[in-house]
Amino acid sequence: MNQPEERCLVNSTLDIISGKWKMMILFQLMSESTLRFSELKKRIPGITQRVLTKQLRELEQEDIIERRIYPEIPPRVEYSVTEYGRTLQPILTLLHEWGSRISSARDSAIQLNPSRLKRKAAGGMKAERPVARGIGNLTKPYPDSFVK
Repeated sequence: MNQPEERCLVNSTLDIISGKWKMMILFQLMSESTLRFSELKKRIPGITQRVLTKQLRELEQEDIIERRIYPEIPPRVEYSVTEYGRTLQPILTLLHEWGSRISSARDSAIQLNPSRLKRKAAGGMKAERPVARGIGNLTKPYPDSFVK
């Protein structure tokens, strides 16, 4: 029987929230009711003004965030999460919790297998990036600590 291909609906969500900075932007905006552009920029180290502007515009176009412009001199622009955007909060909370757990598991694995120093051909010493050995070779799909 020919059945129509089912589209992975996760991609629909990822199309909206994917991007290096969007989740961090949403995480910051969900922790506060409203933030100004400069406050967001300070809370997200490493993001450029250009990229922050672009990511905010994309989130605004998807009705995830709202932009308010106040007719003042200098102009004041504030951002907040829309009611529709708040529906992402449980997803972001779960991703944050999962990230925290996997980070803890990786840190534990790295402590068990510290990085080794490798002598460079030039005669200098350089530390290799620590490898969390064993995480990919677990007999279970996840550590016991992941189950609440």
